[in-house]
Order: sequence, then structure tokens, then C-alpha cells
Amino acid sequence: MRRLIAGSLLAAALASVLIGVAASASGESVAHKPGRPTATAAQGLATAEAAAKRQAQVSRDVLTARLATRKYVTDLQAAKAAGYGILTRMIPNMGYHFINPKVTGFNLRKPPILVYEHGPGGWQLGALEWVFTSKPKKPPLPGAQYGVFGAACHYDDGTVVFADAQSKCAPTAPKTGAKFNFWHPRLVTLHFWIWYPNPTGIYTGTNPMVTPFNRG
Repeated sequence: MRRLIAGSLLAAALASVLIGVAASASGESVAHKPGRPTATAAQGLATAEAAAKRQAQVSRDVLTARLATRKYVTDLQAAKAAGYGILTRMIPNMGYHFINPKVTGFNLRKPPILVYEHGPGGWQLGALEWVFTSKPKKPPLPGAQYGVFGAACHYDDGTVVFADAQSKCAPTAPKTGAKFNFWHPRLVTLHFWIWYPNPTGIYTGTNPMVTPFNRG
């Protein structure tokens, strides 16, 4: 009987200690009702909620953009039929850029530039891209990150020659003889890697995962 009583007392004491530890970990008192969270806790909660909302929005944007561009994923001819033409040849760790000059402004469903990778299996869409003459005051996509593309002359075969004025663009590409297409000033770029994984971030300009495609 004494052993039974002692065991019961020990169990009760252990339960009491465990309740106290749990209460300490949660920052609440067993004998009192929980009060308002501290300023630090409230800030942490707000930050976590904001991050969750942003992630949810990014997920929705990815879905929207993928549904709108899925017909181009492995079908470059479909992209060309829709008005996309060669803008640049393979840019290392990025891809071939195809532009639709009729698409202007920011539209998640109609990106002006499609970034493709090319390999033995054919063409694979990797990223969508938008360009701006200056950094947008409000990010068009949650957590957007930007890159820069210098002022350049573009030619019909995708040749690019960097130049700070259109007057410095030759009538034909220096090495290929392709006809001059257009010139643009320094641009701010926004990539959206929704069709090829990018370990450095969905908005990062370059992508180490496409290095094997650098030879074209």
C-alpha cells in the first residue's frame, strides 16, 4: 500500500512538473489566463502571416502564368506563330530570348519575352521575362527581384552588340551580316522561372541549372 501511495504521489508530482514546463515554454501561467502577446511575438506573427500570404500569391501567379503559356513549353513553333521572334542567342546560364514586340506593359498571361533552353531533345521554355525602362515603384509580382540589361543593338538573327546610342549600331551585325532590328537603352529586367527549376530563386536572372545548355 505504501508503495502504491508513493507511486501515486510521484506521478502527481511529475505531472505537475511537466505542466509547469509546458506553461513556461508557451509563456503562459498555469494559474492565470493568457494575456496579450508581447510586441516581439506579435511582430513575429505578423511577419509569418505576411510571408505566408506572399507565398500563396506567388503560387497563384505561377499557376496563372503556367496555364497561359503551357502551349509554348516544348513548342517553339507555336510561340513563333503567336508573334515571338528571336531577340538574343544563348546567354550563358540564362537562355535564348524570343520577343513579341506587340506585347507591352505587364501582363502575367502575356509576357513579352520567352526564355528557352535548347538541347538534344529540342526546345524547352524556362522563364518568362518582362523589361522596364526603370525599376517599378510597386513590384508587379510579390518579392520580385530585378536584373539589368545594358543598352544594345539587336539584329535579326539574335546577335546583340552593346552600345550606348543607336547611332553606334552598324547596319548589319559585325560577324554574321544580319540586318539591324532595333536598339534599346539600359533596361531593368524581371525573370519568372516557372518552367525550369532555379535553385537561386524564381526571380533570379541567371540559373545555374541551365549551364549544360550554354553551348546551344
